[in-house]
Amino acid sequence: MTKTPMSEDEPLPLAGLLVLDISSFIAAPAAAAALADYGADVIKIEPPGDGDPHRNSYKNASYPPSEHNFPWQLDGRLKRSLALDLKTDGARTILNRLLKRADVMIVNFPPPARERLKLRWEDIEPINPRLVYCSLTGYGETGPDRDRPGFDITAYFGRSGILDAARYEGGPPGLSLPAQGDRATAMTLVAAILMGLRRRDQTGKGGWVGTSLYANGVWANGTSAAGALIGAKLPPRRGPDKPGNALTNLYRTQDDRWLQLLMVRDDRLWEKFCAIIDRPELLADERFASRPERRAHALDLVAILMPVFAARPYAEWERLLAGTGIPFGVIGRLADVIEDEQAEHAGIFADTTNPDVPRTVNTPIRLGFAKPRTAGPPPGVGQHNDEVLREAGFDDSEIDALKKSGALG
Repeated sequence: MTKTPMSEDEPLPLAGLLVLDISSFIAAPAAAAALADYGADVIKIEPPGDGDPHRNSYKNASYPPSEHNFPWQLDGRLKRSLALDLKTDGARTILNRLLKRADVMIVNFPPPARERLKLRWEDIEPINPRLVYCSLTGYGETGPDRDRPGFDITAYFGRSGILDAARYEGGPPGLSLPAQGDRATAMTLVAAILMGLRRRDQTGKGGWVGTSLYANGVWANGTSAAGALIGAKLPPRRGPDKPGNALTNLYRTQDDRWLQLLMVRDDRLWEKFCAIIDRPELLADERFASRPERRAHALDLVAILMPVFAARPYAEWERLLAGTGIPFGVIGRLADVIEDEQAEHAGIFADTTNPDVPRTVNTPIRLGFAKPRTAGPPPGVGQHNDEVLREAGFDDSEIDALKKSGALG
């Protein structure tokens, strides 16, 4: 790969952009963090007091237990916090002044809340027609369910058909892990915002951009959904003990790992495979003489292969199969990922200067000409109130009056 040399003097690609992050839980704040990684000045606008509820997500029972606030480091990094009570007139005065200077605004309040707070695009456009206004909803901006609260497990995974399509025949749907759909959706938001900025470069005009968790879930499930549009139906998924094809199946190894065998070209690899597993007699077995026979007798073949794979640890199977042309892989564990040498080469993790959370997950965007900024600790609620207001032109007496009015936290 040819890479453009990184220059210490060259600004990050989003340097100079002012982003107002008026969002919570989790895709929208994650998108703002990605913009901050590459140089944007992100002001996190959150309620006074406890601030964004996402600050306490690390206490959720579904999260890996820890006394350190790793989710907030992930999604609050490189932002400045401004604590505003948006229901007050004083806060609106502050917000309007910030909006006049801002390049991007990100919001994920449901449409009725945006209407009450006058935070719709039609409310904002007269203040700054060059602004790129980005909104996230659970199910879309219009329609019968536009006001329904949406989370990734309900909108992205549930309603999109992913959880149902992924379940084994006769079994219940599985559950996704925390914020998986949110993080994928965050990258769609980043792309939408960059398209809005590109349009502004071309025309001088801002505008609305956005997406929904529902749309992103169906996009992630797009291959199956595209088939459903023309009447095609997915066959029920079978468990690893009764696959439709024993050579594209999961097998448990001696050390309780799961090996994914993906031998889609068994017409070319069957003889080699039989030699590797030391079962040459299978070549003479009429049940497995060719691809159609192997498919027709998949249950017989899986009954033979399960004890074969269970007899050796995964590392030994990796040694035997590597370099043979037979596709395979391990079902990875997170404990493996954080120690994976390839993860380091792929830039998956990032160091921080926060002693409580010294490493975090990196934005998945890679640029040959720039690296993301190193993050320190995320901000406290309202940590940058005075600083942000002074930049917006408020003097000390005005700031004191706003604090006394309850507009500032």
